[in-house]
Amino acid sequence: MRRYKLGAHTKTDLKVHLIWIPKYRKRVLTGQVAIRARDVLRQIAIEHELDIITGKVSSDHIHMFISYRPTQNVSKIMQWLKGISSRILLSEFPHLRKQFWGRHLWARGYLAVSSGNITDEMIQQYIEEQEGEPVADDSRFQIDTS
Repeated sequence: MRRYKLGAHTKTDLKVHLIWIPKYRKRVLTGQVAIRARDVLRQIAIEHELDIITGKVSSDHIHMFISYRPTQNVSKIMQWLKGISSRILLSEFPHLRKQFWGRHLWARGYLAVSSGNITDEMIQQYIEEQEGEPVADDSRFQIDTS
């Protein structure tokens, strides 16, 4: 069953698949560190009203598939997840501080892939089937002349 997030005048279903790694792709997310990382990420999600659909802590990367509100943006979500978790994990596990000097547990980047119920091809087909003839040579961005 689909669960829409309801706003004053909106219904939304925004989801994103996020992946990030520790610096140098070190395999440090094992044992108690992995358990604590999972718990910290769950707590961050609760505090910022993110719904974790599924997730996995692997030894050298983290996957999270989350649902979020339209007032939130992915870069801010990643700032929360990586920043808060890094600070907590580095403070609780002294062996991580020795491996990741400079107070940086996570590598700089991340992968974010949006999710939806329809494919890109379905959207393109829907737009192409709308009334109107293409104007100019750019058939990828048409103007409806009717």
